[in-house]
Amino acid sequence: MSQPARLEPVVNSPDLSLRIRLPHPAPPALLVLLAVGMLLAACLSPQLEHPQAQNPEFVNGHLVAQNRLLIPPLLAPHMENGEKVFDLTVGPGEAEIFPGKITQILSYNGMYPGPTIRAHAGDRVRLNITNTLEETTTVHWHGMELPAAMDGGPHQVIGPGGSWQPYWTINNQAATLWYHPHTMGKTAEQVYRGLSGFFIIDDENSDSLALPREYGVDDIPLVVQDKLFDPDGQFIYVHEHRVITAGLLGDSILVNGTYAPYIEAPAKLIRLRLLNGSAARRYNFGFSDNCTFHLIATDGGLLEAPVEQTRLLLSPGERAEILVDLSNLKEPIRLMSYVFTDGENAVQNAIQEQLAGGTDEGQQFQILELRPKTGTFVSEQIPKVLNTIEHLDENVVLKTRRFVLEAFTINSKMMDHERIDEVVRTGATEIWEVENNSPIYHGFHVHGIQFWVLDRNGMTPPVSEQGWKDTVTVTPQETVRLIMKFLEYSDPNLPYMFHCHNLTHEDMGMMGQFVVVDEPSGQAQIQSPPDGIKQGDHAGHQN
Repeated sequence: MSQPARLEPVVNSPDLSLRIRLPHPAPPALLVLLAVGMLLAACLSPQLEHPQAQNPEFVNGHLVAQNRLLIPPLLAPHMENGEKVFDLTVGPGEAEIFPGKITQILSYNGMYPGPTIRAHAGDRVRLNITNTLEETTTVHWHGMELPAAMDGGPHQVIGPGGSWQPYWTINNQAATLWYHPHTMGKTAEQVYRGLSGFFIIDDENSDSLALPREYGVDDIPLVVQDKLFDPDGQFIYVHEHRVITAGLLGDSILVNGTYAPYIEAPAKLIRLRLLNGSAARRYNFGFSDNCTFHLIATDGGLLEAPVEQTRLLLSPGERAEILVDLSNLKEPIRLMSYVFTDGENAVQNAIQEQLAGGTDEGQQFQILELRPKTGTFVSEQIPKVLNTIEHLDENVVLKTRRFVLEAFTINSKMMDHERIDEVVRTGATEIWEVENNSPIYHGFHVHGIQFWVLDRNGMTPPVSEQGWKDTVTVTPQETVRLIMKFLEYSDPNLPYMFHCHNLTHEDMGMMGQFVVVDEPSGQAQIQSPPDGIKQGDHAGHQN
């Protein structure tokens, strides 16, 4: 475990003696009040100019990177009846994030982050999951194409002392996915306290490419999260009126659970698998020397060709794979998160400053120091062609659906565990129009599917978004059109989710449900109790 030199003081943390916990979700009157306030702020947005937009606060610029980056180990499977079987235990744990201070965490297999699961397209996999927590949890396979019964959403709950054995055949192409809880009303807190891990998929195409592939050496997974700590080194998790709008934003950065991290990497072309694992904060990634890097993959897989970038904005839940060349470096460089100053950010900053005591996204962070390791290395040449993508045809779209994101609702509705919001036909190609009518950004995530971004307010999306995705940022007063084809996983009784991936908003009820059926008949009805499984073994809904 990485060992930081000292515990940094909490910056702009709420006065714990003044905390007032609100019912969960927040009362409707409070939601209305906040919505009105945000709409007023939106009207004033042209006049708002956050001072940190011009003079960003370099929050952790004083830190010396002195803790070796933790690389989550690969989880070894065993073979059973032709399946790769992985064992995963959810439970309490401890981590020495700061020297001499033991942080209480939630963990997978006693680790934070959890071990990396790796499989190949076409593999049959099974997960033996045991919950040793004193609370209910779930394990969601974010970005995975699989039956709804195996998705790990709010309906596949694992009670204290219970277990779950989901299984499926890997249908995704090569991609960087992840797993995390999706517990009703508790997702944000359980992720915040440590429950997350990578799920990496390879396929024949990725096997054939000359890309960095030595896990943890030149192919490096990075889950980036922001936290608040108390003086004893314990996580501070706040879910009250202070953080309802923008979500909980921390002032300390952990990468793979490591504070003030560095990694010694070979002085050659290396691959970074970036995951924004935060509850609410976006990261505008770039390097301290402003070097060009190459984006090679989005959420759901490799792009058709590399894209040169100097900045890359990821919202919670989004992933990206980038290549950076260290071969000519003599000194370390730092992966950074830079302030971004789009118009809607000024509104969000102003709201968050009023409600959360000044914490906002007008901040700059150092994320990870990369130290080029001398030696003789063979550096791969970046392939000119990475993938062949079969684009979906708008001419065969069966239906267009519209989703309006408001303050904390979708289509003016909050999550109802027993309500089916949409019924989709298997094999159908659809367009989902997602409109953000609120003055703050929302990340829109769809379970069980990968989609393609058609346009933003009628404009072609940037080249960096022209790949498969499952999570997309929608900024205020923006409409994003997504095209997707639903797979042959029919289940009229168990739904998939669509929701805001700002986890605070999700837990407040900014989520809906859809089922995929062979023939829409009006008979779809959820058969999963909202309080879930309390004790004992549970193998999910077999199919």
